[in-house]
Amino acid sequence: MKQMTLAAAGFERYAKTTRRAEFLAHMNQVVPWGTLCALVFPVYPKAGDGRPPTDLELMIRIHCLQHWFNLSDPAMEESLNDSVSMRQFAGIDLGREPVPDESTICKFRHLLEKHDLGKRIFEEIGRHLQACGFQVAKGTIVDATIISAPSSTKNNDHARDPEMRQTKKGNQWYFGMKMHIGTDSQSKLIHSVAFTAANVHDSQALPQLLHGQETRVWGDSAYTGQTKVIKAHAPNALDFTHHKATRNNPLSAAEKSKNTTKSKVRAKVEHAFLIIKRIFGFAKVRYRGLMKNANRLFVTCALANLYRVRHRLLRLQRDTCVQ
Repeated sequence: MKQMTLAAAGFERYAKTTRRAEFLAHMNQVVPWGTLCALVFPVYPKAGDGRPPTDLELMIRIHCLQHWFNLSDPAMEESLNDSVSMRQFAGIDLGREPVPDESTICKFRHLLEKHDLGKRIFEEIGRHLQACGFQVAKGTIVDATIISAPSSTKNNDHARDPEMRQTKKGNQWYFGMKMHIGTDSQSKLIHSVAFTAANVHDSQALPQLLHGQETRVWGDSAYTGQTKVIKAHAPNALDFTHHKATRNNPLSAAEKSKNTTKSKVRAKVEHAFLIIKRIFGFAKVRYRGLMKNANRLFVTCALANLYRVRHRLLRLQRDTCVQ
């Protein structure tokens, strides 16, 4: 470990640990930094005749901070200069080195997008959690949610994002993309992710959300009538999606009762959306184009899984140290 300079030593007598600092201390212990560094290292710039590259783990830590606190590249640079807890988490000592500027942060994000590393990060963290004992069970809950995009044309191009689409939900119109996830019915962990424009029906992404070993599949009324699709991709699965009423065929009392029972399990998928859209702030797209936002989506889902089980991972680490 590097010796701290006076800039990072800290002489505050009455300093109090904040919730942010506590959260970052927990995530510092549960994120598999070595695994992520090994994943990105083959495509990361190497030292040569030009400008020396910034430390790889430092850039990965900054990338995680952007997802947890929903920060743009300029806002990330500003926050690192302003927040002691963020600098400590990233390992930046202002007495020895400056904060990476916004262009460096942006180039690293573009590097991940170029090599489709967001999806691979999601897969690697999934394997890490399985190695820690979080196995995927036999039940999958599928659902989708809309990630809004700016509908205004008051920009340099005088046009909306051409890859985003609008859709109507109830009596409200939405414009943006759609995030589809498959979550484990026991652990509530996300095991599969898909993305489309907002006008694509939820059921169209169903094949991408099943891992094939399910015995039960839950979903809301958007997945009604998809029994054949479920059987084609998960032969042993029973269809536990909701019954749907039509104009001339209302639900019977028995069907309403079954829907209520199914909802007790199906509602677990909303916990993942709570973390992604409310806690991490990914309710609106930040970039233009589906692929850039998809890269963010995969990384966010991976970090959401770690966030959900962080306390259990910390207990596992403590138990291992005691033994």
